[in-house]
Amino acid sequence: MKKRTKIIILSAMILLLGVTAYLNVALNSSIYNDNTTIETSSYFQTYRSDRESTRDQEMLYYDAIIASDSSTEEAIKNAEEARLELVSQMEKELVVEGLIKSKGFEDCVVTISDSNVNAVVKASSLTSEQVAQIVSVIQTELSTNIANIKIIPVE
Repeated sequence: MKKRTKIIILSAMILLLGVTAYLNVALNSSIYNDNTTIETSSYFQTYRSDRESTRDQEMLYYDAIIASDSSTEEAIKNAEEARLELVSQMEKELVVEGLIKSKGFEDCVVTISDSNVNAVVKASSLTSEQVAQIVSVIQTELSTNIANIKIIPVE
């Protein structure tokens, strides 16, 4: 190619790069300004997405142990038990989240650990009646002591 053709092509590419950068900044700022309530809803969406991603990785890990020819019978048995426990925990969290939402709350996420149950509820504040409703759902579904239940309102 001629030197002049190379310069024209390079100049066009630099111009396109500049236009792309400008559009990126302009579009991102307009999206940010249009979504004033994105923080709260994105918290719940992000949390669920992160939780799902982590659990998918755990499931793949357990499946790899189960499918591996080099795994011992004990390792396979432990992986199967852990996998079933994780599935059970996922089901319980889903049920409790659904029941809490059915009490009139817009959104919530529930996490269950060995000793605690955490419920993050979309609300600016909670009345004692609302707390009692949430505690009742958790105790009924999970047979958990009230001292092990934490309820966190998020606006």
